Amino acid sequence: MPSHPSVPLRALAAARALPPHQRMDAPTLDWITANPPPAAAQHLAADDIPVLVPDPTWFTSPEQAEGLHGISHGARTCILAFLLARAHRLDEQHTAALCTAAAVHDCRRHDDRTDPDHGTRAAAWFTEHAEGVLLAFGQDVPAALRAGAAIAIALHNLPYEAFRPAQHAAYRRAPQLTDLLKAADCLDRYRLPLARWWPDLTHLRVTVPAWLPPFAHGLVVHSERARLDGAGHHPALTHALTALTRKKGETPCMT
Repeated sequence: MPSHPSVPLRALAAARALPPHQRMDAPTLDWITANPPPAAAQHLAADDIPVLVPDPTWFTSPEQAEGLHGISHGARTCILAFLLARAHRLDEQHTAALCTAAAVHDCRRHDDRTDPDHGTRAAAWFTEHAEGVLLAFGQDVPAALRAGAAIAIALHNLPYEAFRPAQHAAYRRAPQLTDLLKAADCLDRYRLPLARWWPDLTHLRVTVPAWLPPFAHGLVVHSERARLDGAGHHPALTHALTALTRKKGETPCMT
């Protein structure tokens, strides 16, 4: 179960005093819960949504595995990537590549600050460990799409306008995977303790369905609340999906 810091992340963020390793706390989550994005109608029955929970040993430290860019963030980004893939009609193998990239995209972070090289490090790590990762997740991704997933991981944290020539060339080899991973990662920013860090869809190159931002907010709220109540990562995420999706004839809960 995550620890409860004496000073909430939101207060530390406001004071520009965030530590290198950051965990969710109840006061910060209360504020996130109280500030949802505008609701939008959606009819999501998602029995087939994959919950790919990265192994804690894939991260650079236990602190990173349990932090704001750790296991829960990777798994939620995977869920959001799957929903974006479905909205953009990706085939099964491209969807598997995207979801795998989403689950591990931050696994080589050194801390929860900017760490501008973490995408490159994670891409190299994934390239080296792809067989084990795909086996652990039960995903089937051919070699060419593994390379595309690595490109998306390497570029996920870099603004498009900051791409160097080699990065532009890499992007042209996997534009859709990169664009969708960036969008999924962006949508999980509701976990961050200041609203100015929350999703800004104008930076994206793909269309995001109107119902997906409130869904992403609810995914943070329900999964992080379950984690603070003592649930493991996978149970917390399945609890959140149960709360946010519906069976036929039911109405989903968005808060």
